[in-house]
Amino acid sequence: MRAADIIRNKREGRALQPAEIDYFVQGVTDGSFPDYQASALLMAIFLRGMTGEETAHLTDAMVRSGARMTYPDVPGVPVDKHSTGGVGDKASLILAPLAVACGAAVPMMSGRGLGHTGGTLDKLESIPGFVTSLSLGELRTAMANVRCALIGQTSDIAPADRRLYALRDVTATVESIPLISASIMSKKIAEGIGGLVLDVKTGAGAFMKTVEDSRRLAESLVTIGNASGVRTEALITAMDAPLGRAVGNANEVIESIETLKGKGPEDLETLSVELAARMLVLAGIAASETDGVAAARKALTSGSGLEAFKRIVENQHGNPRIVDDYSLLPSAPDRHSIPAPRAGYVHELRAEHIGRAAVALGAGRARLEDTVDHGVGIEIVAPVGTHVRHGDTILILHHRSGHGLHAALPLVNGAIAISDAAPAANSLILDTVRGGART
Repeated sequence: MRAADIIRNKREGRALQPAEIDYFVQGVTDGSFPDYQASALLMAIFLRGMTGEETAHLTDAMVRSGARMTYPDVPGVPVDKHSTGGVGDKASLILAPLAVACGAAVPMMSGRGLGHTGGTLDKLESIPGFVTSLSLGELRTAMANVRCALIGQTSDIAPADRRLYALRDVTATVESIPLISASIMSKKIAEGIGGLVLDVKTGAGAFMKTVEDSRRLAESLVTIGNASGVRTEALITAMDAPLGRAVGNANEVIESIETLKGKGPEDLETLSVELAARMLVLAGIAASETDGVAAARKALTSGSGLEAFKRIVENQHGNPRIVDDYSLLPSAPDRHSIPAPRAGYVHELRAEHIGRAAVALGAGRARLEDTVDHGVGIEIVAPVGTHVRHGDTILILHHRSGHGLHAALPLVNGAIAISDAAPAANSLILDTVRGGART
C-alpha cells in the first residue's frame, strides 16, 4: 500500500477502504506518513468529503492510535460535554461541578482557544496553581477523589489527532465536517465516557455559520458517538452574540463563579443548567430532562455546585480561595470604554469581532507560541436588547498599558449595531439532535 495511491483514490472521489484509513492513521501516529502527504490527503478529504462509514472508521482508527481510559474505582456512567467553540462560552466551568454535585462522574478533556474562540484550558489556567496537564494515572486519581477532572489532551489519548489537527490548522482544512467529527469524537470516546452532550454552536461567531451546517455536524457527531457505544445527543445553540457578559479568561472564571452563586447572566445560567441536566439523564441519574433541570437548579441554589467547583480546583492544585477573593486572579489594570454611537437599542454584538478583539488584547493566541495574558478581556455592559443613549457605555476593554488596543478598537466598534426598534427575542437553544435525527 502506498500513500500516493490513497491520496489519488480520495482525490478522485472514491471512498477509502478501512485498510487504507488504518494505514493513514498508523502512519500519522508513527511518523511514516510524511506531513506533505498527510496534508495532501487532508485537502482531498476536505474537497471530496467522506461517507458516514469512512468517518466512523477514521474515528475508530484514531481512538485505537492511543489508550482508551476506564475508571474501575468510580461507580456509575462517566459523562462529558463538548462545545464546538464560541465567544464567552464558559459553560463547562459551571456545568461540570453542577453535574458532579448531583452525583455524576465527569472526566472532561478540553482544548485551548482556537482562532477567535476561547478555550476552557486557558480559562482554568488563570486560576493560580491550577494544573491541566495530568497523566492518565493522575486522571484516574482525580476521578476517584472528586469524580471530576478538567484536563487537556494527553499524549496517550488519540495521538493521531494531535498531528492531524496541527496540519489542519495550517492547511485551511479545519472546517471539514468529517475531520471535525473524527477529531472531537476520537478524544471523547477514548477518555472513557458512556454519555456525551454536544453543544454545537451556530451563527456569525461560530465555525459553522448556518443552522443547516451545524445540524449536519451534530448529526455526524451523534451518529459516531452512538455507534461507538457512547450515548450521545447534541444541542444546536446560537452564537451570534457572546455568551454571558465576560470575554477573556480570568474574567470568565469570575463570571462562572458568580453563576454558581446564583448571580450570573440568564443566558449563561440557562444553557449551563440545560446541558448539565442532559448529562444527568445520560448518566442515569435523572429520569427525564425535567428532573435533570430540577436537580441541576437545586445544586445551583443550594451552593453544592459551588462547593464541587472548589473541590475540583483544590484537587488540581488550584487555589480554592478565589471563590471568595477575586483579587487572587489575574487582572489587567487599564480600562477603555466603548460608547454607543447613537441612541437606540443594541441590535447586534457580533461575537466574532469581539472574540478577535479579545485575542488582539492578549486573551488568545495569534500564533501557537504566543503567551496568553489571563487578565485582559472585554466586559459587556449593554447586551443585545438594551436601550442606550448616545454615549452610554456598551463595552469595556480591560487591557494592559494599551497593548493590542489599536487592533481591538476597530473590531469592537464594528461589532456594535444600534437600531431604533428593540430586536426580536431569539432562542438560545435552536434544535436538538438525538440518534442522528432532530427533535
